Amino acid sequence: MSYFIVIWGFLLISLLAIGGFFMFRKFLKQLPKEDGKSDMYWQYYYIEKTKHMWNEPELNLLNELVAPVPELFRDVAKQTIAGKIGEVALAKNAEVITQDIMIEGYIIGTPKRDHRFLRKLLKEKEIDVTPYEKYFHLSKKDYRDNWEQRYKQQQIK
Repeated sequence: MSYFIVIWGFLLISLLAIGGFFMFRKFLKQLPKEDGKSDMYWQYYYIEKTKHMWNEPELNLLNELVAPVPELFRDVAKQTIAGKIGEVALAKNAEVITQDIMIEGYIIGTPKRDHRFLRKLLKEKEIDVTPYEKYFHLSKKDYRDNWEQRYKQQQIK
């Protein structure tokens, strides 16, 4: 019986730690940055500004891209990626969100571990990956202090 109590105690502490970790991450996203706005604020801002720019094929592609994410976290992942796609669309002064803008925003807004899935999906859809190679270097795992400046400089080139 005492083994059961010890195992139950470790399980309970582990589950509380995991839940606390995800709550803490959400809390950190709500903290204001240098500009006085939080990451979540900007994410919602870009989504609201570009909501009318989405077409059905792009929404379907977004749903395909977030399909491997566990269902519990899928909505959060979709919001984060859609926010980054909206940011890219507004930076390019686009009228609608195209497949190119979607793929670029997805690459920049996701960690490198997700790029393998993206490459596989694009290969299945017979979409050439070579125009997007430069964006793979700007992904989350490779962020440096001045990633925004490097991104803007690449847009100018």
